[in-house]
Amino acid sequence: MTASQKARKARNLPLHLVLIVVGAVMAVPLLYAALSGFKTTDELSRNPVGLPESWVTSNYTGILGSGDFWRLIGNSTLIAVGTTVLAVAVSALSAFSFARFAFRGREMLFTLFTMGLMFPFAVAALPLFLLLRSLDLLDNPLGVILPQAAFGLPMTIIILRGFFRQIPGELEEAATLDGCTPFGFFWRVLLPMARPALGTVSVLAVVTSWNNFFLPLLVFTDAQWWTLPIGVQQFQGQYSAEYAKVFAYLVLAMVPALAFYSVAERQLVGGLTAGATKG
Repeated sequence: MTASQKARKARNLPLHLVLIVVGAVMAVPLLYAALSGFKTTDELSRNPVGLPESWVTSNYTGILGSGDFWRLIGNSTLIAVGTTVLAVAVSALSAFSFARFAFRGREMLFTLFTMGLMFPFAVAALPLFLLLRSLDLLDNPLGVILPQAAFGLPMTIIILRGFFRQIPGELEEAATLDGCTPFGFFWRVLLPMARPALGTVSVLAVVTSWNNFFLPLLVFTDAQWWTLPIGVQQFQGQYSAEYAKVFAYLVLAMVPALAFYSVAERQLVGGLTAGATKG
């Protein structure tokens, strides 16, 4: 190892230590919850940090064998996919208009969209509930999908507009000379080139929808349409004295989101890196 390599390693050592500490802070609670799910509540009270004396798999298998748990997974998946498809489709068309067309009031309208980032959902809870009730969308998945997509538009439009503006204008001119319409250029050229950015906003939309608790709680009174965050709250209330079962339920509730993120991590990081490189 050369002297320059040793110096570089020494400079990077504090950063590595920080990353190790941050990783431990994130991983240790997950590991503790997973191990606690294999204990009984009595053992968890006597031995909260040690390994299980006898691995109680029934805490996990009982939840996995419950139809209610899989119904919650299905509801969350349906709403997350519907929200993502709608938000990304509308945002892509809007961002294309803001990025590639010059029209009066464009920047003012774009500023209006960006102001949506400063609008807290809690302020809109009551009027949104009244609106959904008047439209007969309570206890209806659309009552969650439509507002979630609407609240996701500002961030998605900002990300996609910045990416679309970096596409060279010569490509659009060449496509027009070949007889391509503006929508044809958008569909055949722009969207394939913007795949990293589309992947990034799709991952963000899915994760945001999956973790949303307040809106489904506001819309759904019928347990048939409850999502996973509501199911976690109800399970905690039902088994408040059986901590081991609650830990097992929390771990299983996190698994779908962690699995999705582990698969989509490369797409998310790649999209953010591509946007940073182009910017």
